[in-house]
Amino acid sequence: MRTEDLLAAIATGLWRWDNASGRVTLDAEAARLLGLPTAPAELTEAAVRSRFHPVDFAEINGIVQLALAEETLAEARLRIVDERGRVQRIVRTRSRARAVDGGFELVGTLQEVPEPQPGTSAAHTPITGDWRRSREAFLLDAGRALAEARSTAEVLRVAAGLSMPGFMPDGLTVFAIEGDRLSVIGHHGPHDAHENGAPPFPATALADHHPAAEVVRTGRALYLPTPEEYSRRYPAVRPVDTPCGRTSWAFVPLVNAGRTIGAWMAAFLQPVAFTPDERSVLTTVARMLAQALARAGMQEEQQELALGLQRSMMPTVQPDIPGMTVAARYVPTGGGLEVGGDWYDMIPLPSGRLALVIGDVQGHDVRAAGLMGQLRIALRAYASEGHHPDAVLSRASRFLAGINTTELHGHGEDQRFATCLYIEVDPATGLLDIARAGHPDPAILLGDGTVLVRPTAGGLPLGIVPDTDYPTTRLVLEPGETMLVCTDGLIETGGHDLDTGWARLRDTIEAHESGETGERDESLERLADALVQAVHGPPSHHTTGPLVDRREDDIAVLLLRRDGAGCGIGPGGPSARPVRRTVLTVAQAEPERIAEARRQVRALLHDWADPDQVDSAVLMVSEMVTNVLLHTDGDALLVAEVTGERGSRRVRIDVADSSDELPHRRCPGELASSGRGLVLLELLAGAWGVDPRGDGKSTWCELYEDAGAAAGPPSSESGPAV
Repeated sequence: MRTEDLLAAIATGLWRWDNASGRVTLDAEAARLLGLPTAPAELTEAAVRSRFHPVDFAEINGIVQLALAEETLAEARLRIVDERGRVQRIVRTRSRARAVDGGFELVGTLQEVPEPQPGTSAAHTPITGDWRRSREAFLLDAGRALAEARSTAEVLRVAAGLSMPGFMPDGLTVFAIEGDRLSVIGHHGPHDAHENGAPPFPATALADHHPAAEVVRTGRALYLPTPEEYSRRYPAVRPVDTPCGRTSWAFVPLVNAGRTIGAWMAAFLQPVAFTPDERSVLTTVARMLAQALARAGMQEEQQELALGLQRSMMPTVQPDIPGMTVAARYVPTGGGLEVGGDWYDMIPLPSGRLALVIGDVQGHDVRAAGLMGQLRIALRAYASEGHHPDAVLSRASRFLAGINTTELHGHGEDQRFATCLYIEVDPATGLLDIARAGHPDPAILLGDGTVLVRPTAGGLPLGIVPDTDYPTTRLVLEPGETMLVCTDGLIETGGHDLDTGWARLRDTIEAHESGETGERDESLERLADALVQAVHGPPSHHTTGPLVDRREDDIAVLLLRRDGAGCGIGPGGPSARPVRRTVLTVAQAEPERIAEARRQVRALLHDWADPDQVDSAVLMVSEMVTNVLLHTDGDALLVAEVTGERGSRRVRIDVADSSDELPHRRCPGELASSGRGLVLLELLAGAWGVDPRGDGKSTWCELYEDAGAAAGPPSSESGPAV
């Protein structure tokens, strides 16, 4: 005996419900249980849904979602109703659910539940065919579905899938008012395949003798229960409007906020008498449909406005920079009109160089977007005049402060400031001149995937004080290195602060670089996508920061990569080109930058094998830089380099100054507060020394990752014994 015959013998059918595609497949027994002809069938979800009691259908959705979450079987009892809403039988379903393509797939059995015998107690509450309860459940379900629809297409798709209790439309059409005419904005049913590709309903003037036009003119619903009634009242349009053997029609006005915005037609294959209860259902659905269409239309208009603003304000980056590759992204995440004050720009300069600009005007509204547009134009003008980075930001700050002052005199209270990072780039040499106005520092992605945040001098955000100085920091982007600049939305979104936000980005970048394949420019585009996805996509909800809330913000990001990795071969084997290198100047007037020097060295050694050696390197950097600031009149220049293969690498730390006086060993007492720097070098360094130079000296030390094999006695060949 076949499996199908065996299941049919015990009144059990098989079904497959694909919620993503909206199709339901039934075998012959399952079709019989649903009151359909006893034959295998594939139906729409709406057609099958009309066979279930609305209360039970609303419950089964919750059961399926629970089964998906718990990875268990979905079990439920369902009442099967006929076209009049009367209960025919009760079936039990036991199905396996799995998530697919934004929906779910349900595969299982439908089994008829026998009626309880007299004198026995039922396990469930007695089930009745109460049409009014069915109507209430249907209206609640329809209201929820229409409220969740976010576009006109989604609203129309939801309307097409509604299965009304006891009577199900075979075709739906939505008319909208456009001037003095009615146009069809959506339709569903067999007339989708209208011959010759013509629309099912031609454009109709509001003054025409047409049921939809009459409904819009009068604001009253129109019900045509028979074809004869349709032909009698509208003989000119009935042959066009009534294909596919339909027998009843309802034309209901779509009213939102007291204004008629269109009409909705529901056509039925089965005769419908349009009783007061049925008319009440149709009228209520039409009101919900009108509100959903109005809301979706407003959202689409706002989105179109936002996209237009973005297109007009966001420039395209120049793809053909000799020796360099650029990638950029802008993601509005602040809500509202999805426009804000974040922006980026690339400006060709008269000197042949180019300027990269990224900034963030305070706020996430149209006001911020307008100020951003003005400020961006002003920055382009100042840069095109050939001013240096510090002068460009000083003029931009004065410009924004002037706007704020004008608004203050006009009794405005919405004063805004802006952060900005301005970088003048020399593509030939990789030289970067950076001026910063309250903006996050740039980060450098080294050739081996290590990420270092480069500290730069900076001033106040633009617009706070009209006359503000913005010092310039000079960096060099080595071949194969990538600079990342971004707004704080890329760092602090998801409850992160600056430290944890950069740690999240560092993990994303290093994971991307470790698996990098293909061309470098394509890789840069993929890296930009990966950064946005890590912060703005679903994975970001699993990597929230230590703060309680998820503060959403707009995101702007620019990536600049200098082409050419450069790994030459020297006479003794592979060249000693640093795998990683960081350079930092600590001025006499900025002793607080010693802490930044320690952070830079610790970041450089983030994957060093021995944590104790990392602590030693940080301590020696602190001692050497502090010694320069205390005992000389000049600044300290820190250069730290990591070379070699992982597991046997060497880190060399070099601190140079302009003084010719060499350090001397001291014998500090137990309570002395200084004099232990050289003693620490001797104890902690694998090798160290002092190199005299023509313009000063350099104190250096080295540590070896494979300390047992590489460490030796302290070296004094490069400097005097001290």
